[in-house]
Formats: sequence, structure tokens, C-alpha cells
Amino acid sequence: MVKNGIKTMNKQIRIADKIIGENNPPFIIAEMSGNHNRSLERALEIVEEAAKAGADAIKIQTYTADTMTLDINDGEFFIADEKSLWKGISLYKLYETAHTPWDWHKAIFDKAAKCGIIAFSSPFDETAVDFLEELNAPCYKIASFECADVTLIKKVAVTGKPVIISTGMASEEEVKDAVDAFKQAGGKDLILLKCTSAYPATAADANLNTIPDMRKKYSVQVGLSDHTHGIGVPVAATVLGATVIEKHFTLKRSDGGVDSAFSLEPNELKSLVVETKKAWQSLGRVQYGVSENEKNNTVFRRSIYVSKDIKEGDRFSEDNIRRIRPGYGLAPKYYEQIIGKTAASNLKKGKPLSFEDIKDKIA
Repeated sequence: MVKNGIKTMNKQIRIADKIIGENNPPFIIAEMSGNHNRSLERALEIVEEAAKAGADAIKIQTYTADTMTLDINDGEFFIADEKSLWKGISLYKLYETAHTPWDWHKAIFDKAAKCGIIAFSSPFDETAVDFLEELNAPCYKIASFECADVTLIKKVAVTGKPVIISTGMASEEEVKDAVDAFKQAGGKDLILLKCTSAYPATAADANLNTIPDMRKKYSVQVGLSDHTHGIGVPVAATVLGATVIEKHFTLKRSDGGVDSAFSLEPNELKSLVVETKKAWQSLGRVQYGVSENEKNNTVFRRSIYVSKDIKEGDRFSEDNIRRIRPGYGLAPKYYEQIIGKTAASNLKKGKPLSFEDIKDKIA
């Protein structure tokens, strides 16, 4: 099926009470990540504000520093990149600071349910999947940096729940490996997310034309995990058929935190929800001619009108008919054919010209 020149997927995916697919507005995920700043109270407030802003889901991350890396403070375990937001600390210290304590998860899930929003998580190893299964997580998200971990992908696939895989930095072969691993493990409902794993990313690096290409290659729904500033890139992604949009979310960027620099604030998240829905609605269908909402504006189109009184048998000329507004007469395209033809009856100035007013046949 092709819609607006884009190959579309008929299959819809249900996560809890939400339907994800081309016939619905984009499914908006507010990513909490480490923006809780080590406060459960703040984490719960983030859930509440995400719900108020209209997000469909809040996503957290399930790992510990020990499940992510080794406690080594030098060499390749130390972040020395001058451009990194996290320059000057070790991987272990970063994940120790950023991780969401596992004993907070139930409170966050419960708060989300109370607020009418879906809560789920990105597991980073098999123990995290087992833990999230105990919480009856409705779906799973594989983070970009784990896209190549086919063992983890198989682990979430066998749960039978919908899985979202982010593809930042993944080669075409790695994306194919991830999709194949998911299917081989019996997974049914898969969504891929185009992602640029830079923090923050630039619009020029978004390469959103990858979205319809991925959909064509892998025959799955495709969305966007976005690390750019603002909402322009997600709106553009929606026009290209993205059915899921994920953005990092915080209460205030000025509060700081490991991900705050590229996170949306509540009013921005609300705008994202509104504007991506508008973008989705604007796609509509292939349509030409006057729409229902345009009918009243016919008055502003040009058409052919009698500009001077004409007697039966008179010839039409540039002196007695004109192409003017409003648009209730014959279309201007007939004007040149009508000149020199004969009037079939008396015609008053201001009458919209019709075919019945012309004695001679018009082609």
C-alpha cells in the first residue's frame, strides 16, 4: 500500500491501551533516563508532568553500573572526549549517577498507571529483563548502543511483547541482524527507531529519509528517537511516516542532570504532542478540487460573468464578458472559446455565464 508516495504498513501494534500505526497520531514517548537526578520524588513528578503534557508513555532505563561496565577509572573506561557532555568521569561513575534504582521501578510504574500513561523501560542485560517481567512491563525498548546485542534482543523477543529497537550508530547489516534475531526468537511486534547517537544531535545529522527506507527494507513500523534541540525534526519525521517519537524529558534544563542539555521541558513536550499530531493529520489523502472547508471561498475564485447587458443573438466580446470574481460562472479556461459565440437569450449584467447562455456549442 502506498500513501503520499510512501510505502505504508497495514499492521497496527497495541501497547496497553494504545494503538500504534499509520492510522493514529505518533506514539509519544517521554524518556526520563537520568533526569530524575537521584530523587524518586523528582522521578514521580516527571511522570506526572509527562502525562499532563499529553505523552503516551514514560520510559526509564533498567541497569546498574555493574551490569553496564567495569569499575575502572582510566584508559578506555574514562571519558576524555572534549565534546562529550560527560567528559572527565569514568563510565562506571556515569552509570552509577544516571541509573534508576531498581527499587524505584514499581513506584514509577504505579504512578504512571495512576496518571493514565504507559510506563516501560530499556533493559540493558538479561537480569533487567527478568526483573521487568516481574513488573509486567507492557513492552521493551532496546537502546541504540545495545542494538548489536542480539542475545539481549532474543531475550526480550521471547516475552512475546512488543519491542522497540533504536538504531543509532548501527550499520545496515547490524540492523538486519537485530531484526533477524528478533524474528528468529519468535518476536511478533517490532518497531525500529531512526536515531543519531550524538548528545545533542544536529538536524543536519538526522537523515530522516532513512525512515521510509528502513520501512521498505524491513517491513516494520519505523519511528524516531531524537536528540536534537526543539521539535522541528520530530515533526518532519512524522511527515515521513514515523509512528513513534521518543524525546528525553525533564522538568527544567536548568536543574542539570546527565541528559538535561538535550531534553524537552513540559511546555515543549506539550508542543511536540500537538504539532506532531497536526503533521500527521495534514497528510490526509490524495485530494484535488474544492474541499468541504474551502466551499465558502469559491467567491474568491475567478469565473466568466456578463459585464454589460446582452441581447439574444448578440456576440460575446471582451466588452460584454469578463473573467472576474466570484467563481460561480464558467471557468476562465472557456473564455477564449466563448468570444465571438452567440448569446442564446437576453443576459443581464452581473449574471454568471453558463453553457445554456451560449447558442453555439463549446468544445
